[in-house]
Amino acid sequence: MSETITLVPGALSLDTLRSIYRGRPALTLDPAAYPRMERSRALIDRIAGGDEAVYGVNTGFGKLAHTHIAASDLETLQRNLILSHATGVGAPLADGVVRLILVIKAVSLAVGASGVRPALVDALLKLYEADVLPVVPGKGSVGASGDLAPLAHLCGVLLGIGHVRVKGETLPAEEGLRIAGLPVFDLKAKEGLALINGTQVSTGLALAGLFEIERTFKAALVAGSLSVEAVMGSHRPFDARISALRGQPGQIAVAAAFREVLAGSELNASHQGPDCHRVQDPYSLRCQPQVMGAVLDQMRQAARTLVIEANGVTDNPLVLVDTDEVLSGGNFHAEPVAMAADQLAIAASEIGALAERRIAMLIDTTISGLPPFLVAEPGLNSGFMIAHVTAAALASENKSLAHPASVDSLPTSANQEDHVSMATFAARRLGDIAGNVADIVGIELLAAIQGLEFHRPLKTAERLEQAIATIRAEVPRYEVDRYFAPDLAAIGALVRNGALDHLMPVSLETAQ
Repeated sequence: MSETITLVPGALSLDTLRSIYRGRPALTLDPAAYPRMERSRALIDRIAGGDEAVYGVNTGFGKLAHTHIAASDLETLQRNLILSHATGVGAPLADGVVRLILVIKAVSLAVGASGVRPALVDALLKLYEADVLPVVPGKGSVGASGDLAPLAHLCGVLLGIGHVRVKGETLPAEEGLRIAGLPVFDLKAKEGLALINGTQVSTGLALAGLFEIERTFKAALVAGSLSVEAVMGSHRPFDARISALRGQPGQIAVAAAFREVLAGSELNASHQGPDCHRVQDPYSLRCQPQVMGAVLDQMRQAARTLVIEANGVTDNPLVLVDTDEVLSGGNFHAEPVAMAADQLAIAASEIGALAERRIAMLIDTTISGLPPFLVAEPGLNSGFMIAHVTAAALASENKSLAHPASVDSLPTSANQEDHVSMATFAARRLGDIAGNVADIVGIELLAAIQGLEFHRPLKTAERLEQAIATIRAEVPRYEVDRYFAPDLAAIGALVRNGALDHLMPVSLETAQ
């Protein structure tokens, strides 16, 4: 059994977040968090019992912030808030995303600047522990004033509102609470607002996109290495001295990864010396350190932003227990998440764009020197001709999906919320982009191996031979035309499942 991870507010790591998304490690909240939560709750109770109007505690919300709410109506106000804001539509968020949201929301509240009872934080973590996951529609947030609608669906479950997913079955929220051993909660002053205000949905979606793109990135480096070998390309562009003279850290890391993975290639050794005709390869081969290095730098920057956001307090107003103040601000505005997601969308699209160009090169006998369309009897067989068309279609689709979302804004709440981030869509579309890239890279993997095998019995480098063995265990060599769709589905799944991750020595954490 894996070791229990202690959640320390403000100290979530990228590795912990990745583990929560990929699986369900055991978690426990640092006991030191409880006294501060209790102090912040006590301050809210004092304010709620007084006459001073404080936004989010005893007033209406948004444009209705000037409406004072009587003490006898404060619990009704919080319940009404959840009910009225649960307006999401569309397909439910995936389980891994919901796990991330539950945990980041709980940790944010556990900082002790939101004024909720510790029991609510414990309840969110109990849902995670019991694998009782709220059903959260994916559409309906503009990323300011937080992710109101999706968080209302998530946290409404604590009130017995909505539905949960348990072992793939959808159940009423009250049944989910029973399975998790939780009561139906009545919310106190400010608690409903604290639960639904914040950037946890957009942040969870962006982290999920990052982790999916991370896998396609590593698989693309493997595919690019195999393509170099398939066309008997030069290893010289990966020389450390070239990247050192430029100084870009991502480029340096990617070039080093290529050198390590390609080391000891028998195939490469066969065409070295004065008779080698490879003077300068096409950019899609030669410039891989430059392009994929830039992608890595963007991924690392986005990862830093998202880890900070996952550890931050992003609801409103904020409870400052050290000075007995409640301050209204705008931490719920998800612009950092939107821009990080835009970075990732552009970077991921470039992974696919470069891979598509290498597929085009591999099937073009005038450039690759390989049989046309990578099949022994072209004409009678079409080989990889239309698999490349699929890759081109996906790469083109990503160009539209990668249009920055953060440059858009549509005022809401009767112009009280007059500039919004669109972070939730910016993050949600990363799943589609990553899926497209996984399929493009999968096609390149099959094409590159197909081409490389025309050079047998010569072998490539050891790690690449491992990649070939892994892939050939799932997809046999393309000898004559056959129903190709199942092969593309199998290789796409292999990329998504991270079967090649261990072969590529480069990571996001090195820049953390």
